Amino acid sequence: MATFPILRATPATLQRPRKRAKQTSLTLFPTAARHGNCESPCEASAPPLAPSQRTRPATELVGIARLAASSPCADAKRGTEYFLLPVRSILNHCDSERVPFRWTVNPYRGCEFGCHYCYARYTHEYMELDGNEFESKIYVKQDAGPLAGRDLANEKIWGEHIAIGTATDPYQPAEREFGATRAILEQMAEREGLNVSITTKSNQVMRDIGLLKRIAQRSTLSVNLSITTVRTRLARLLEPRAPRPDLRLEAVRALREAGIAAGVLAMPIVPGITDRAEDLDALARGARDAQAQWFAGNVLFLMPASLRHFLPFLDAKFPKLSRQYRAWYGRHGNAPDGYRKEITARVENLRQKYGLGSRPDRGANRSWKSPQLQLGLNQGGETCLA
Repeated sequence: MATFPILRATPATLQRPRKRAKQTSLTLFPTAARHGNCESPCEASAPPLAPSQRTRPATELVGIARLAASSPCADAKRGTEYFLLPVRSILNHCDSERVPFRWTVNPYRGCEFGCHYCYARYTHEYMELDGNEFESKIYVKQDAGPLAGRDLANEKIWGEHIAIGTATDPYQPAEREFGATRAILEQMAEREGLNVSITTKSNQVMRDIGLLKRIAQRSTLSVNLSITTVRTRLARLLEPRAPRPDLRLEAVRALREAGIAAGVLAMPIVPGITDRAEDLDALARGARDAQAQWFAGNVLFLMPASLRHFLPFLDAKFPKLSRQYRAWYGRHGNAPDGYRKEITARVENLRQKYGLGSRPDRGANRSWKSPQLQLGLNQGGETCLA
C-alpha cells in the first residue's frame, strides 16, 4: 500500500493549538478530525430560501422535470420549500449492480437533513435542479398510500426485497407534516410475506413502532439506523439537521426492545474525518450497547453532483484534506481499493470484537401470494434510487 503524509483533518474554524495525537490509524488518512466546538451557532440552522436553479424554461422540460416544475408549493418553513409531486408509482424498479435489491421506495425527493456527503444529490438533476438545492426543495410524492397499495398487489414484486430510504430519508422533518412514509407502511401492514428494510438517520422512526410491529408479525422487516460518528459536534458539522447520534442509538434500543430487527450502518465512513480506529470502535461499541443486531460500513462514495458540493465544504472546514480528496475523488467516485479493503477489514474486526452480525439476509421470499393487479410500474421518470 502506498505511503501518504500524515494529514490533520482539523476544522478550519478551530484556532487554538492542540497536542499532536498518538498515531493509531493505519489508514491512508492517518489522523482523523479532532473537534471542540467545530461549528458556529448558525451552521446547524436552515439555509435561506434560494431561487430555482433550473437550467431550462418549464415549457421545455419533459418527464419528471416537467412534473416537478408544475408541482404546487405546499409549504415553506425552516428555509425549505415543500412541493406536492404527482407520480404514477411508489415502488421503483432498480436495475443496478451496486445494490443487492430490485425494488426501492423513497416517499420524498430531496432530503432536509442536508448531509454534506450525500451521494443522492444527483437525483435533483433529473428535475433540472441544482444538486445544492437537494435540502432546500423537498418534493412530497402525492397519494403515497393508495399508490403503494396498488403497487404492492403487483405480482412482479412478490417475494422481492423492498428497500425504503435508499436515496432520501423516509423520516426527514417533512414526514411530520405530510406522513407519506406512514401511509406506505400502513399499506404494508395489510399484507403478509413482504421482505422490507427501512434505512434512516432519524429517531422519528420510533413514532411508528406500533405499526412496524404489525408489519413484522406478518412479514420480514429490518430497520437500519445510519450513524457516521458518535461525536455530536462532528455529526452536526457533517449532517447539519439530522438528529444527534445518541438519539439514533436510542432508537435502535427502542426498536430492539419492541422485538423489531434493527442494526447500525456506519455509512459513509468519511476518509480522514470519521475513519479513525478509535472512532469506529466507539461507534461499534455504542451499537452493541444499544442491542443492535448488526454493524456494517462502507467508505464515502461521491457522484459528480455530490463532489461539487462536498469539495467547497472540505476546503472551508478541513482544508488539509482537500488535496488528497481531489487526488482520490477527482476522477473516480470511490476511494482507492487499498483503503477500502482496509476499512472493510476494520469493520469486520469490530463485528467480531463486539459480537455483531453483518446485514440481515435479503433473499426473496417466494412463498408470498397476493391478488393480481396488472399495472405499469416505474413510470413518470422515476429512477431506482429516487
